[in-house]
Amino acid sequence: MSIKTVETENEGLKRAFMLTIPAKDIEARVDQEVKRLAPQVRMPGFRPGKVPPNLIKKMHGDAIQRDALQGAVQEGVQQLLEEQKVRPELDQKYEPGKDAEVRVRVEALPDVPAPKTDDLKLERLTVEADEKAIDEQLAQLANTAKNWVDAPKNHAAKAGDLVTIDYAGSVGGKPFEGGTGEDMAVELGSGNLIPGFEEQLTGVKAGDSRELKVTFPDDYPSDAVKGKPAIFAVTVKDVKTAAETKVDEDFAKALGLQSLEQLRGLVREQQQQDLNGLTRTHMKRQLLDQLAARHDFPVPESMVEAEFQNIMNQLRHEASHDADPKAALEEVEKDASEYRHIAERRVRLGLLLSEIGAANGVEVSEQEMRARDAFLRYIQQEPMAAAQLRAPLYEDKVVDFLFSKADISDRTGTRAELEADLESEEGHVHGPGCGHDHVAPVKAKKATAAKKKADKAAEPAPKAEAPAKVDAAKPKVAKPVKDTAPKKAAAKPAKDAAPAKAAAKKAPKKA
Repeated sequence: MSIKTVETENEGLKRAFMLTIPAKDIEARVDQEVKRLAPQVRMPGFRPGKVPPNLIKKMHGDAIQRDALQGAVQEGVQQLLEEQKVRPELDQKYEPGKDAEVRVRVEALPDVPAPKTDDLKLERLTVEADEKAIDEQLAQLANTAKNWVDAPKNHAAKAGDLVTIDYAGSVGGKPFEGGTGEDMAVELGSGNLIPGFEEQLTGVKAGDSRELKVTFPDDYPSDAVKGKPAIFAVTVKDVKTAAETKVDEDFAKALGLQSLEQLRGLVREQQQQDLNGLTRTHMKRQLLDQLAARHDFPVPESMVEAEFQNIMNQLRHEASHDADPKAALEEVEKDASEYRHIAERRVRLGLLLSEIGAANGVEVSEQEMRARDAFLRYIQQEPMAAAQLRAPLYEDKVVDFLFSKADISDRTGTRAELEADLESEEGHVHGPGCGHDHVAPVKAKKATAAKKKADKAAEPAPKAEAPAKVDAAKPKVAKPVKDTAPKKAAAKPAKDAAPAKAAAKKAPKKA
């Protein structure tokens, strides 16, 4: 195919080209497609495979011409990408019988300078799980695993008690589907049921009968009852109170374990994994800061803009859930220029890590990919998903490679010290001689809760895609993706299984 290529713009990393595809080449593709279809076309009066080409063109000409044009454009653009090593944005113009013109606007990936990875000095701040923290987590776990006991006779139910009821609901005097149930456990004050239901059970005693008047919310999932007043005839079967749960052998066995020591061992292991994660994050932050300080090269504006929009969208989402959304959103928009600097840093580090990995033969094996088997079936169907999974695995391997090259000094500390150190890096105000690059984390300032979350969300930590074999039409780029520090280990309050199921299936639950 004889394509004419003319460069129309060359400024920095930006390039633009005009591709002209001769009409004869497009017609040749049309004729080739007609020949391919001819044996399959059926038309009255003609034997199979003997329909004249001009009639095939008349029947299917528009579709054949579109396919021919797209094939020619793809081949031309692929040829351009292989020659120029760029990322495309296409604008094509074509009239049948005339040459096709394709304007290609591209942004070249920069020539990443030889990475400077010698003399990296890192501190590994290690922390051992301590028995006091283990005791605290076991106490939290026991607090969530409530031990319900029968309340004293004539005990009036109050918030925190568990009330078991039979109920029959009606709307407009008529029963409705799902409005009747037996032995439903309701923890008063949990907020699991529609407004007013739990509150009207306050003060009931075992054996009581009550008529509860409530109104279903306007956004209730069932169209038959949403927004309508209802009456529930309720019979109280029993009332239970929460007794103190002791952290002992019986508690451990109730959780399906053999002994309290086994439970403590599991909690200790969980805490140690969490602490090891914090240690790695702390050391990785130092590594990225040193790499960013040593390298400065232009990066594609389109990649920076895409990453900037990712950051801003995440921060706006966080701010919208703040106690004062308007103020939180204003705070985010006010700091937009800082987040753009962070986006640029992420892109640069992503390209740099990709270059380091390629230069040192870092690869993600298929075995390592298969280890993430939760995504395996999806990945087999979606090639882009495989790239997204490979990216963090690849980055981790590059980071481990750099750790192996670095001069690492060890220091033992406490969890509070490690977390404080990470917090200080997140809010560090950068200045000359500080030892950090000056487009790193957001500067420290008084902020709303959403803003504090936003600062953490904008931590500079790129995910670099492996520089594996890539289709020329989809050139390799480094994907900068947020790297989040491991969260603090904490026992999550467990919902009581019985009322949760009953509420979901039968009860007038809160939407």
